[in-house]
Amino acid sequence: MREIRIPAPTIIGSRGSSISRRQFLGRSAQLAAGASLSLGVLSTFGCGSGTSGVGDVKWADLARRISGPVILPGDPGYLKFSLPDNLRYAAILPAGIARCKIAEDVAQSILWSRENDVALITRSGGHSYAGYSSTTGLMIDMPLINQVEYDSTSGIVTIGGGALNSDLYPVLQSAGVAITHGRCTTVGAAGFLLGGGIGFNMRAHGIGSDAITATEIVTANGDILSADSTDNSDLLWACQGGAGGNFGINTSFSVQTFPVPESLTVYKIRWTADIDDLLPALIAALDNAPAGLGCRVRLNAVTPAQLASGKDVSVDLLGQLVGTPMELAAILAPAYHVAQPAISEIEVMTYWDAQINFLGESGEPGRYQERSRFYPVFGADPIATAIRWSRKWPGTSGAANMKLFQTGDVMNTIAPDATAFVHRDSSWLMSIALTWARTDSSGVIAENREWQNGFYHAMLPYTDGGAFQNFPDPSLVDWKDAYYGSNLSRLEQIKSAVDPHRVFNFPQAIPPAPAATSTQPSASISMHSGRTNVIDAIDEQAAL
Repeated sequence: MREIRIPAPTIIGSRGSSISRRQFLGRSAQLAAGASLSLGVLSTFGCGSGTSGVGDVKWADLARRISGPVILPGDPGYLKFSLPDNLRYAAILPAGIARCKIAEDVAQSILWSRENDVALITRSGGHSYAGYSSTTGLMIDMPLINQVEYDSTSGIVTIGGGALNSDLYPVLQSAGVAITHGRCTTVGAAGFLLGGGIGFNMRAHGIGSDAITATEIVTANGDILSADSTDNSDLLWACQGGAGGNFGINTSFSVQTFPVPESLTVYKIRWTADIDDLLPALIAALDNAPAGLGCRVRLNAVTPAQLASGKDVSVDLLGQLVGTPMELAAILAPAYHVAQPAISEIEVMTYWDAQINFLGESGEPGRYQERSRFYPVFGADPIATAIRWSRKWPGTSGAANMKLFQTGDVMNTIAPDATAFVHRDSSWLMSIALTWARTDSSGVIAENREWQNGFYHAMLPYTDGGAFQNFPDPSLVDWKDAYYGSNLSRLEQIKSAVDPHRVFNFPQAIPPAPAATSTQPSASISMHSGRTNVIDAIDEQAAL
């Protein structure tokens, strides 16, 4: 098939740029009363029941309605745009890709998918840990909506819904400002912000979603809405941590920036000896650090064979300090007293030079899973448990580790219900990560997944914290409560208002409030129950 490209969009129907709060909250009833679309039940991979019946004529109709290209299997660039970062889901390929350039393209793509009973998914960076930006239906591809503009008067940066970090960073750098951001340049800013957005600035400035002042979002019926503290404020609230893909497709964000410091001390430090005593001393020292320090601690797992040969687990510390190397040395003195580092890289750099050339990473696609929990305290018992399990890794062609991202301080000063991001009492975010290669057998993968799950469950008794919605975990059973806690009910009500028919759907999508789903009670249950088994099968037969 050839690429279908029609330069000028044909706009069908009408959509307003904004609706009132009363109209917004009443959207559920309006749609329920007036819906005339025959929506198929979505399959495990989010494929609408009518997908296989979509022919060239209907794809050509989509191409006439949007200004960007429509790409079909066999077209140049199809695989480039189809493949996710997590190659565990590489076999889930779209029936078609709508490369959107403007918000109207997104609206038309949504309407077309509903008219033709084709499930949709949206993608910017494609970094969903659980493959939730993959589909066998219509992929609404966002990276062409990548404009970034900075207003020096207000200090607000406006970020296109498809912008990657690589689009955002140069604009912030030239303005001498920053937001809380991540390290990987290929991550989509939308996914990062919608799920909360953690980074080395979060202790001093809060998470990324805390700084969102407004957003433009296209909802399930094709409305292009503006949401801020005055108009559609419930929808803005939901977009501040309610995770991507739940309420619509965000085409822009307005985010408050802050001035960057003149310089930073950045560091990469590794310890390889006396880990049982070193790690508790290091965590205690970091717990007492000022908010200007941002860090990630990583405990690198070893196999029993490696341990027997003399190679023990190691500890890596990575991060930044708004301060001097001497101040960093004072913070880390208790850890240095236990053991001297095997590797120590400490430099003073300008802010953006540090982010791009020292702390940043481009990220390479691979096969992986992460399992997370927030910890109010990470004390002696979880530390000992983590070290013990890190010495029992069965081993793959990849790696395994436990990461600890230091949270708290300003991040915790916001009330749990002030935004959709409910996790406001933590000091650490733990993630147990496992990677493997295509060449690893299904038996090896299964053994390692069993180890990862055992490790995870061994850590649960030491926390009552939830899981991080930006690290979606397809094997998490209690995901609704773990991701959203006491904010879940309000999120379900907002879902009912803007998407009662689950146009935006995936195995861990926020459902409409129970009253709105009484006529279709089993859809999300059947979808979720089969997901993990199907994905395990794909691990064994993925095309890449």
